[in-house]
Amino acid sequence: MTDKIAIVLVLLIGGIFAADFFVFGWNLHIFLGRKLMVLTEYIAFWR
Repeated sequence: MTDKIAIVLVLLIGGIFAADFFVFGWNLHIFLGRKLMVLTEYIAFWR
């Protein structure tokens, strides 16, 4: 992994945590979990 890729990944992960704090109030994991459950049920329907 080059330094450039590592820096981009750190900034991306830091941006996700910052958005989680400022926009979602640390509830992003709950939002994503609910969306993942809906997606899982949708995929199971087509099985």
